Amino acid sequence: DFFHEAHNREVWDDLLSEVAPPDYVVETKASAVSGKTVVFTGKLETMSRDEAKAQAERLGARASGTVSAQTDLVVAGPGAGSKLKKAAELGIEVIDEAAWAEIVKEAG
Repeated sequence: DFFHEAHNREVWDDLLSEVAPPDYVVETKASAVSGKTVVFTGKLETMSRDEAKAQAERLGARASGTVSAQTDLVVAGPGAGSKLKKAAELGIEVIDEAAWAEIVKEAG
């Protein structure tokens, strides 16, 4: 393995001291969910959960995996279970994936 050899680690450290990778900045857009906490539950049919979370972050929202009193919105797909039930108990707004897609579209 490359990093098991001391010389290679030294060369690697020297290289890293000479380069600075650019900071990764997520561009956010103003949207209806800016500043809100969003939870995705159930099966998402048009995107992966990672894609949905990335969309939420680009729209200025925080994606969470847990429904709580701090949750503002739940996007529920088929097969949603305990998270959907908890959202109903807490009076949290629940939308389907199509409504989420509309929010994303409106944000441009």
